[in-house]
Amino acid sequence: MPENKTEKATPRKRQKAREKGQVAKSREIPCVMTLITGITVLYFYGSHMYQRFRGFSQYLFVNPSMEQLHLLPHLVLKEFAFMITPIMAGVLIVAIMANISQVGFLFSVEAISFDLSKIDPINGIKRLFSKQMVVEVFKSIAKIAIVGFVVFSIIKGEISNLITLMDREVGAIFKYLMVVSFKIIIYVAPIMVILAAIDYAFQKWEFERNLKMTREEVKEEFRQTEGDPLVKARIRSLQRQMAKQRMMKDVPKADVIIKNPTHLAVALRYVKEEMHAPKVIAKGAGIIAEKIEEIAKSHGIPVIQNKKLAQALYKMVEIGEEIPAVLYQAVAEVLAYIYRLRGEMNE
Repeated sequence: MPENKTEKATPRKRQKAREKGQVAKSREIPCVMTLITGITVLYFYGSHMYQRFRGFSQYLFVNPSMEQLHLLPHLVLKEFAFMITPIMAGVLIVAIMANISQVGFLFSVEAISFDLSKIDPINGIKRLFSKQMVVEVFKSIAKIAIVGFVVFSIIKGEISNLITLMDREVGAIFKYLMVVSFKIIIYVAPIMVILAAIDYAFQKWEFERNLKMTREEVKEEFRQTEGDPLVKARIRSLQRQMAKQRMMKDVPKADVIIKNPTHLAVALRYVKEEMHAPKVIAKGAGIIAEKIEEIAKSHGIPVIQNKKLAQALYKMVEIGEEIPAVLYQAVAEVLAYIYRLRGEMNE
């Protein structure tokens, strides 16, 4: 992995990897779980299997016939299926659950689709000598060595009992083998579980490492998903311009413009039949304030200087909102003054 891949994978890249079937998964966990399940079911179900097999064998030998000889393969397969179904069912269920517990429900069409690169001999040779393959070989050797040592130690301790098996009945031999097998699993299982946990941690770490991205890749993905920042900035600029244009068109509808002497201007409109309180229909600072005042004067709209009220309206009220109750009295005094001026002018 290049050194410049320092950024964690984005959710989008993780989703794409999942769609391709690329997930952090250990093959050791299903193997361990199915092995433990199979031996456990066999231990508790073994005596029943033996009795069923014994009864089936006696039936064949006690009631021999040409018809039974002709049907023997069918009968054997049928009986064998009945005997191993509980074991296979338990192993299958546990194998599925072991995989689901690691990656959840996942079905990737792309992972099973035909790809010529998968059968390319050159790529095959590269994969054969890749670092991942070396790690897999090392894990397999370590697992075989550890498990083999445990199994050898147990069998070595049972040599004296193995010698006496020749003098025992078939049932006793079968039972003894089941006990020894279960004993082996008891000792091997914890070791296998630890190895599986280590392998899963390694697979998780390797997956995250391979999934890392460069800063350029993160920026490019952001542009693809969120849009180019320059384009978005341009769109926001156009939206602000359009909003200003609409706001300026509403200025002639105002009843009064309240400004402070320097750089703020707020346009108020009040229609008793339509509004509960006066509404801010335009506001601005600097050049926009000057433009509001210019439009207002050209349409004969009164412009009142009130520094505190202008600042309060500008900070507290957005365009299109009615003024808050705390400003009712101050605005009412201004509007009353304007209405008196209009009355005097009309007279």
